Amino acid sequence: MKTVFVSLLALVAATPALAQSDASLPPKDAEGNDITVTASRSGEGIAVKDLPASITVLSSEQLEERQTRNVSDILRDVPGVAVNRSIGGLTDIRIRGTEANHVLVLIDGIEASDPYQGQYDFGTLIADDKARIEVLRGQQSSLYGSDAIGGVIQYITPTGTESQGLSARVEGGSFGTAAGAARFGGVAGTLDYALSGTLYRTNGTPTARDGTRNVGYTGVGASAKVNWTPSDIFKLTGVGRYSYTDALSNDTAFSGPKFGYIVDTPGSHFRNKAYYGLLRAALSLADGKWNTALTGQIADTTRTGYSAFGVDYGDKGRRYKGSLESSFQFGSDQFRSKLTGAVDYEREEFQNTVVSPFAFSGRKSTENWGFVGQYEGTIADALVLGASIRRDQNDRFADVTTYRLQAGYRLPFGLRAHGAYGTGVKNPGYFELFAYADGRYIGNPNLKPEKSKGWEAGLDQEIAGGKAKIGATYFDSKLEDEIYTTFPAPTFVASPANRTTLSRQKGVEVFASAQPIDQLRFDIAYTYLHARENGTVEVRRPNHIGSFNTTVFSMDKRFSTTLTVRYNGRQDDVAFTNPSFIPVRVSLQEYVLVNLNAEYKLSDRFSVFGRVENLFNERYEEVFSFATPGRGAYGGVKARF
Repeated sequence: MKTVFVSLLALVAATPALAQSDASLPPKDAEGNDITVTASRSGEGIAVKDLPASITVLSSEQLEERQTRNVSDILRDVPGVAVNRSIGGLTDIRIRGTEANHVLVLIDGIEASDPYQGQYDFGTLIADDKARIEVLRGQQSSLYGSDAIGGVIQYITPTGTESQGLSARVEGGSFGTAAGAARFGGVAGTLDYALSGTLYRTNGTPTARDGTRNVGYTGVGASAKVNWTPSDIFKLTGVGRYSYTDALSNDTAFSGPKFGYIVDTPGSHFRNKAYYGLLRAALSLADGKWNTALTGQIADTTRTGYSAFGVDYGDKGRRYKGSLESSFQFGSDQFRSKLTGAVDYEREEFQNTVVSPFAFSGRKSTENWGFVGQYEGTIADALVLGASIRRDQNDRFADVTTYRLQAGYRLPFGLRAHGAYGTGVKNPGYFELFAYADGRYIGNPNLKPEKSKGWEAGLDQEIAGGKAKIGATYFDSKLEDEIYTTFPAPTFVASPANRTTLSRQKGVEVFASAQPIDQLRFDIAYTYLHARENGTVEVRRPNHIGSFNTTVFSMDKRFSTTLTVRYNGRQDDVAFTNPSFIPVRVSLQEYVLVNLNAEYKLSDRFSVFGRVENLFNERYEEVFSFATPGRGAYGGVKARF
């Protein structure tokens, strides 16, 4: 490995390499096009309209118009994305039928998943003012390594330049809910700064079928982003973030007539704390053609569960990551090229924090080196080409090489064809390897990484000079060595294992968006998914998902109202209602959620707003036997100075 590392460092020094996705870049380019920083390791923004990969950008305006409080809610409006939110438990996000731990999550460029759990809990993420989200779909391990089989979600808070001054929001409403957010940002000479904080507290509603115990939670978030640019060629970026969640929870009954169902569990709750930090130094030479960056980051997460008798479980995960990245642009106006290279080092540490005779409470760790090469090219502003390759060298799992090829071509009348083929990898997490629950679960330290390969092809069309856009993409992926849960006789204690057969996910993603006049905007998304695990329908993957959002403004733009309709088709789940702990299949009914909100600007500084969530009081379950909230109404005031 040392020889490879030295050789690649020599290559980086000779031909500029890459930069970690730079979340300090503005959301639009000089021509007003939406840009993405997630789809390239060059550290530079790419116009979304030209990217051959499948990506959706949820702007800060869309989050604001839909009055987004839980980030997971607006992700339901993204093609290919399925959400399973269980209040008091994990909130899972799946892309293109992959598992929740197959989705890499970045927050302002920081890899945010819990190293112990192996995934990010979106139930802990409350939306910041003026934040935006990028959702990159398809195998992206050639850029980011493990976890990016289904895609990448990056949550980005604004810089001081993007949102200057002081803003605040307070609201209250149904279920004893009180929430607020504050933000302060600006520019002082060479310093760009932004501070933000969020609070969301609710008494909640019952989460057990026929239950009466309200399951509420308190979520707190705080972040800081600073950019220091002492010259045209150097920029130093610092990001810090804190997240705290204290949530009640209900457990599964393992005795009595409700065996296998969620039941009221007084005293049961959990606390989740997370700290994130990033420091990035970027150097730009050769009139901006050669860009190099050095990044260091940390994620530190702690989760503790409590029962009526005290601490029930606890775990801690920590990730240190460093990246040396550089990119070089060359060519002419008709043939532009960019070469990028990177070296990533990552160390993950895991630990059970509760002493138990049934669980290993020592600390274990995994180290990984990743070596990345990427090419991006544009010919005559019509043909866009991309290729990336990555070699990961791991001290616990077998070394692996992943790659991706993609291309897109736009015709003069606005029709664009695009396609891609890629591979991905997901390493087992600590929970799968070493976790233990007495009599119910035991980890498997002999697990192998999961591997994926797949392709996609799509068309999109711009209409009326960009006022409207429609598109559709077909995708087809295969997963081998899939980690699944076995229940071997005679004890039937759950334990993970690798499948010897292939699992397959294929489907179609469709979208349409338009703003025919300044006073009207709408977005439509639909996904058809066919996901099979060893020939059996995968759980919590509905065949049909769709959403419709429309916002109407008054002529003077002081009043706006937004209607949101989200459809989730019938889906399978598993239930442990059999005393032998062998799971049985259950079917969860389809549901439609309708939200309606409005905002009125009293002046340039003050506005009032209100919304009704689940307008028609739909009764539904996203996870077996987990009840969900009914109709709720909320209102508040916003101020900007």
